[in-house]
Order: sequence, then C-alpha cells, then structure tokens
Amino acid sequence: MTQELTSPSPAPQAPGTGRGPGWWRDAVIYQVYVRSFADSDGDGIGDLRGARARLPHLKDLGVDAVWLTPFYASPQADGGYDVADYRAVDPLFGSLQDADDLIRTAHELGLRVIVDIVPNHTSDRHPWFRDPELARQRYLFRPGKGESGELPPNDWESVFGGPAWTRTERGDWYLHLFAPEQPDLNWDNPEVHAEFEAILRFWLDLGVDGFRVDVAHGMIKAAGLPDIGHGQQAKLIGNQVLPFFDQDGVHAIHRTWRRLLDGYGDAHGRQVVGVAEAWAPTAERLALYVRPDELHQAFNFQFLNAPWEADALRSVIGTSLAATTSVGAPTTWVLSNHDVVRHTTRLGGGLDRARAATLLMLALPGSAYLYQGEELGLPEVTDLPDEARQDPAFFRGGRTAGAAATSGQDGFRDGCRVPLPWSGELPPYGFGDGGSWLPQPDDWAALTVEAQTGDPASTLELYRTALALRRQLPGLGDGEMSWAPAPDGVLAFTRPGVLCAVNTLGHEVELPPPGALLLASAPVTGNGHAAVLPGDSCTWWAI
Repeated sequence: MTQELTSPSPAPQAPGTGRGPGWWRDAVIYQVYVRSFADSDGDGIGDLRGARARLPHLKDLGVDAVWLTPFYASPQADGGYDVADYRAVDPLFGSLQDADDLIRTAHELGLRVIVDIVPNHTSDRHPWFRDPELARQRYLFRPGKGESGELPPNDWESVFGGPAWTRTERGDWYLHLFAPEQPDLNWDNPEVHAEFEAILRFWLDLGVDGFRVDVAHGMIKAAGLPDIGHGQQAKLIGNQVLPFFDQDGVHAIHRTWRRLLDGYGDAHGRQVVGVAEAWAPTAERLALYVRPDELHQAFNFQFLNAPWEADALRSVIGTSLAATTSVGAPTTWVLSNHDVVRHTTRLGGGLDRARAATLLMLALPGSAYLYQGEELGLPEVTDLPDEARQDPAFFRGGRTAGAAATSGQDGFRDGCRVPLPWSGELPPYGFGDGGSWLPQPDDWAALTVEAQTGDPASTLELYRTALALRRQLPGLGDGEMSWAPAPDGVLAFTRPGVLCAVNTLGHEVELPPPGALLLASAPVTGNGHAAVLPGDSCTWWAI
C-alpha cells in the first residue's frame, strides 16, 4: 500500500536550481546500490538510513549527485527491480520518511538525488497483475502456439535465460523479458501512461532531482511480436535492433516525460532530469534518446565495453561525441555499475589500468558516472559460493552445479554487489553490525575508506584529487576537446588549458613534457626533455 509521510512539508531544493546551463551536462553522479552501501539496523542489508549517514563521504569525494537504485516495495526477486508499489519504500530499506530525510540531507550537503524508475515491468505481486482482468489489459498476455496452446507465443528469450513467456492457469501466456516475477507492462494501454506520469510527479513532489529510467529502450514491442529466429538472444542486445528492444515507439514516451519534467521544473524553479538506461546498437541510435525533446542523458555502454586499446578508445570516444553533439546533448561516460564486472577486474591489468581509465573518463567532455566502491579500487569478487548468490540470472541461466549458461546473462552480477568496506580490519568492515548479505573478502582491510583516507598514493585520494581538479579547472567538464598527436598505444587530447595523455601499453613510453604535471595515476619520471609515462597510466598536464 502506498505510504504517506508522517510529517510532510515543502521539499528543500537542490543548490543552483532554476533556469540556466543544465547541471547535468558535466555532473559527476555516484551510483548507490542501496542494499550494499551501508546498513543502519544490523540486518546485513544496506538501507536508506545507512545511506543517509554516509552521504558526507560523497560530499568529501566531490561528486555532484547521487543515484539510488530501487528501494520501493518489492518481493526482491531481482534486487528491487521488481516493484510492487512505486509509492512505498520496502521495509527492508526503511520508510517513506527515511527517503524524505535522505533527500533533504543530500540537498543540505549540496548533492542532488536521482532515483530509479522501472517502467518496462512490475512485480508479479503488483495489484494490477494480481487482478486477472486488469492484468490482461495492462500487461502483455497472448495465446500460445500448438494444438492446445502449449507452446510459447513466440521464440523470445528472457535476458536472464530461458523462455520470455510463462503460462498461466487460464492457459494463456504472459511476457517477461527478465524474470517470471517481472511481467512486462502493456504500454499500448493509456492507463499505464497515466500511472507512471503520476508516479513521476509523486517523487518530484518529494524533492528528487531526476530519474534513471530502467530499460528505457524496452517499453514498446514490435507489432505482432515477431519471432527472432535463433537463440542466444541476450548476446544481441546492444548489437542490433530487436523486436523487443530499441523500437522507435519508445521515443514518444520519452517525449511525454520530457514535457512533464520541464513543465514541473519551470513551475517549481528546478532543473529535473531523465536519464536513459538504453542499450542501442550504435551511438547514432543511442543519441535518439537525448534529442532536445527527449531525455537529458543516456548511459554510454559503448565506452564501457571498449577494449583497453588506444585506437579502440579513440574510435568510441569520437563516435560518441559526434553522435551526441549532433543532437545538442552531453555525452556520458561510465566504467562500472551494478550489472557489469568492476573495471578493476574487467579491463585486465589490475588497479593500475583501472586508475588510468578513471582519469581518462574524468577528463572527457560531458558527465561521468561512478559506481560505489570504484573510488576504493574494489575488484570484482569472483569466488562467491553458489549458496550465497542471489542474482536471478544465475539460477535461470544454467549456472548452478557448475553447468554452463545456455542463454541470457552469465548470472555473476553478485560479484560487483558485495557490500562496501568502510573501516576496521575484519568483515563486515563497518558496513553494519550484523554482517553483510554477501560475504566480503578477508583481504579488504587495506581497501576501506578509513585505511585509504589521507594516503596520497591511495585510489580514494586519487579520486578526490581528480574530482577537485575537475571542479577547479574551467577546461574540464562540458566543452571542447581536440585530439593531439601521440605515439602508437598512447591516446592524447586537449581540453582548454589541459592535456590528457593515456598510455594503454604495458610498458613505459617517453613523451616531450607538454606542460606542468597536474595529476597522474602512477608516478611519472623523466627530465626537462622527456617525461616517462608508466605502462597503463594516465596523466593530466596544464598547457
């Protein structure tokens, strides 16, 4: 049941609101995966009070905004992305009053707040789906194939593995592109549109500054729900237009939401934004989501997936900038999130390469997203026991008992979701008083916030310094960029007053010093005639 505030009062505004240059164009936004950030009540699961208590860490880090993953009422079949009530906080994470308190505290600290909205699907415990008649109007039900309808309506596969259809007791089938507990909504029904517009207004009234739109590419399916014709469909996501993803019809929804966000902002003197989590096969198609009358940002997964090679990075950066510039939007950059292997592990090369990639990202024009724990240099936890895992894709993808996955995601997303280490020598490292919902490695004591604070060689202090320089130097953030000549394996570009040089090779490279060294991911040596860049390093120079 939708909750109400115990002491409702006007929501405080974030700093710098009103008309003017969009704050999102060069914002650094920090993703909080709520259940793994900080635990206030000792149940081993992070919550809103825990997150609120740790907000000063984000202020000290130097970010501009925080994005919170879903904390709505949910059976937690997929970590909260199966929502049963969009206007209530799940008791696991607190109450609506806790959400209100967090937003107010964030604004007092100068941080904006973005929350997740999940419009492609709900929980199967949502009141709409529990009503058989409403469900068949507001979700995608179809008769099956075969003599008695015993076969699914088409060959679509769930992103999590297995068929994307489940048969009901009535004999018909409902679509779920993710888990069976996450039925897809029918966006041809105007009541679905009206409900989500009301949900957006509800959270805007509570003071949030924007929404990250989950599966922003998925709400509209191709007419007739045509077969794809082969399996392993999850591998096609982001590589080609599919009948269930990146259909042109989604853009009408985003245009409506942009009008709502702009209208609300104008009426309340605020700048509120929409961010698309959209997998598109090309940078050009991704740019469609951020046209002037659509959403403000879209995650740049092409950059996240780029290999650690100078030519490949230059290509994806250039293509991304060209596509977003063509529609007047900022480009976003991201290296890690709650669905992918942490970049400390994914890129290979360990912490050195991860630190270099971060400085590269923060020097690029546009907005950057950080995932909790990357500022500590956390690696992916690859040895979680099967009995500890909770990723639904692990169980649907055939990964149990050592079997290979047959379709869908690999099911190993839990490895990037292990709760954060804050302090102390032993697990749970200050996460909370009652352990942690996923086990933390025994060797994380040196990676805690406490251990790294004040150590100039630590990854945490590198992030703090980089974000402080990004604020101080007018040439960083949104604006112009030009490529600079560099030897093979080195990526170099200039921003106004700054040159960034990235050595993607595994060995040292000499360059003429371009100016005064501002920041380096690894120690730089040399003399007045040559600077020696270590392998897998990034440097910023004042020019």
